[in-house]
Parts: sequence; structure tokens; C-alpha cells
Amino acid sequence: MSDLDEIRLCAWCEAQIPGFSGPIRAAKFPGGQSNPTYRVDAASGAYVLRRKPFGPILASAHAVDREYRLISALHPAGFPVARPFALCEDIQVIGSPFYVMEMVEGRTLWDGALPDMAPDERTALYNALVDTLAQLHGIDPGRVGLGDYGRPGNYFARQVERWTRQYRASQTDELPEMDGLIEFLPRTAPEQTRTSIVHGDYRIDNVMFAADRPQVLAVLDWELSTLGDPLADFSYFLMNWVTEPEGRSGVKGLAGEESGIPTMAAVVDRYCVATGRDGVPDLDWYFAYNFFRLAGIVQGIKKRMIDGNASSAQAAATVERLPGLAAAAWHFARKAGA
Repeated sequence: MSDLDEIRLCAWCEAQIPGFSGPIRAAKFPGGQSNPTYRVDAASGAYVLRRKPFGPILASAHAVDREYRLISALHPAGFPVARPFALCEDIQVIGSPFYVMEMVEGRTLWDGALPDMAPDERTALYNALVDTLAQLHGIDPGRVGLGDYGRPGNYFARQVERWTRQYRASQTDELPEMDGLIEFLPRTAPEQTRTSIVHGDYRIDNVMFAADRPQVLAVLDWELSTLGDPLADFSYFLMNWVTEPEGRSGVKGLAGEESGIPTMAAVVDRYCVATGRDGVPDLDWYFAYNFFRLAGIVQGIKKRMIDGNASSAQAAATVERLPGLAAAAWHFARKAGA
């Protein structure tokens, strides 16, 4: 059983989605901390539904309407995302806004170490990840109708302000490292030289690969997307190379010819060639920023867990990472001059 009103949902889908027919059965996907996601099996096929969490949430969070707008722009542009079908902003249907998209059949790779794969397979999959991110950053937002998808001004300054605000709004503990970061990061934010669509959470387990080849079929989980500095996305992706391999996306110490996982230098070279850059700046500030942002996100999960509406059964384990994330952010901030 799911927590959705399947009768009301089925009636809405039949009215809004061409070719949709019930009856339906909905089941929540495991994992994920943010917008709850469901597989909906109907007589007409399989679909995916993403909704806002039930209960009180921060004002600017969980904007499923923005996600829907984004994939509606990217899909016809040829970028790998699930085909969007319909958006519902009427909370009377299931209790929160939601949207429905196609079910992309493929494989999700949860562990960045890619165990049980040959080195050449790992190389090909990582190259596909880099190339797909470069493809996203090469899309002109204005040409796909997303010219107003983000606010103007320095992206990093805006993001530091946003995550400071979100952190303070959901703060439950005193973490001196976070206070230091809140002082250091806005004062030292780098100048923005390019603007692109940024995913905001680009990592290996937010991508659906083809079952039999190293091809990205769909990039998932666009909740944090906006217009901004592409180096935010790219440096976030590179954080996997400075994050311990614990069965998630971290590959610290694993890269090289023996494993087939490209080194950080090789990833930087490939991305720069694809995007016409002559290099990337020193990454310590960017890593500090990204760990700070992750700490802000996890703080929000902790507050939702305390309030009783965290989305995932793994929320408690995620919340335990909060002090470590703050410490990692401060470590890189010190390296960057804090």
C-alpha cells in the first residue's frame, strides 16, 4: 500500500494524460530524502510520480512545479530526462502538488566504486557522466525557454545566502564550523564567468544508465536545479574524489588505471575539452561551499525528521553525517584561506 489516494489519482491521470487508463497501483521508491517518488503501475503502463512532502516544509523547498518546468524544457531539446506527462498543483487530489513522468527502464548505480565491473566498464560509465554534465552546461537556457529559471547576480553569493537562511531556519544544534563558514564563504565568493542550467545534485546515483551499455538514459532529481555557475555542478561532482568510498558516490583513493575510475585530473581535462575551458580554478573554496551546502540540506532533513515528515527511512543515518559534513567544509575553507 502507498500513502496516496489511488482512486482520486487514477481519475486525475485519466483526465490529464493521453492514453492513461487504470486501475493503478502506486508504490513508493526506497531512498531519497526530499520529494517522495512513486512507481505507478497502470493498465496503460508504468509511470513515475514525484510529489511535495506532506506536512510543514520550508517555503522555497520541494518545488515540483520547477522540476516539471525544467524537464519539460530539456526533453524536447534532446537532453536525457524522463518524458513529462502532467503537473497537478491542486492539493485536493492526493494532498500535495505532484507531477507524473515516464518510467525510464535502466540501471541505477548506487556505489561509485562500481564493484564487480571491469576497469574499461568503469571508465566508460564515468566518461558518460562527465559528457552528460558537459552537455547540460552547453545548453543555452534562453533557447529552451529557461532564461528566467534563476535569479540574476553572482550564483555562489546567492547560494551561500540561501543555504545560510535554510540552515538557520531549521537549525537544531550549535556547530561552530557552520558559523565560521557563514562568515567566510560570502566574503570570498568567486566571480561568476559563465551561466548555465545547473542540476544541483549531479552524482552517479541520480542518473539512470542503459542496462547494457554506458549510456545515460535519464538524469533524475532536479529539485535543486536553477541557473547558475556551471562550476558549482562540476565541483560538486568532483567532490566524489575527496569523499570516502562508503557504498555511495565517494571514490577517494580508488581512481587510477588499475580500477579504471578516471583520476580527478582526467575528469577535469575531459570536461574542459567538452566545454571549451582552459582549466578550472583552485577547488578548495568550491569544496568548502559544496560541503557547507550539503550540511544545510542535511540540517533540513534533521528538522523534518524531528517534525515527523522526513521522506526516507534512511533519514536518521543521513542526519548522523551532519557534524562530519560541517567539519569537511571547514577543512577545505581553512585550505582556501579561512
